[in-house]
Amino acid sequence: MGKIIAITNQKGGVGKTTSTINIAASLAATKRSVLLIDLDPQGNASSGCGIDKDELEFHVLDVLLGDKNVKECIVNAEQAGFHVLPTNSDLAVAEAHLLSEDDKESRLKNALDAIKHEFDYIFIDCPPSLSILTVNALVASDSVMIPMQCEYYALEGLKALLSTIEQITEHVNPDLHIEGLLRTMYDPRNRLSVEVSNQLHEHFGDKVYRTAIPRNVRLAEAPSYGMPALMYDRLSRGAKAYLGLAGEMIRREESVV
Repeated sequence: MGKIIAITNQKGGVGKTTSTINIAASLAATKRSVLLIDLDPQGNASSGCGIDKDELEFHVLDVLLGDKNVKECIVNAEQAGFHVLPTNSDLAVAEAHLLSEDDKESRLKNALDAIKHEFDYIFIDCPPSLSILTVNALVASDSVMIPMQCEYYALEGLKALLSTIEQITEHVNPDLHIEGLLRTMYDPRNRLSVEVSNQLHEHFGDKVYRTAIPRNVRLAEAPSYGMPALMYDRLSRGAKAYLGLAGEMIRREESVV
């Protein structure tokens, strides 16, 4: 049965969507079956996988509103190497529609129950805010991956996110847990980066991935070509880092089994 991982941080600009795309691509490169769900109305994960988000016939909004099942809306993103449940700005209307529904927090979970056994990994790219969309992702997921920059304000945002996860665990999804903390745009030459990294290790131990994602021009360029860094420049530092992270995730899985 597939593992569902929400990739989220309430602070924007931390490399959340970049990480979602590149982790998905790296695990797909190891012959794992992967589904990426774009739950951010900006639709950047969809376009970053080579999907024209403005020409979608069906997308995640149709699933959340119950108009279509998941299989009808999934797209094979061939140049990314995995499947995508895409979205576009229409998703912004979902919040108003869902707030009046009794099962508003569990719409995504109910939809994914029918297909999660078909994938090894399902990643959910969440919006950078605590909305009903993010809550749907956390209720549907087995775990949460938190990408973050090693800077002071990142720690402030982390506290708020951990509080949200705790509330979801207490009231809706008792099995939800932290999958790992991923340091992004990491520069070991920066003293503050090293200090914050040390604090993360002190408080979260082995929940912090050993792999850190460096600042890398190729990672920034790849989305404009509609492909993960692995396909854009597999020899780039960014692509190699995400491949290393995929290997670390697989080793963690195997050590638990």
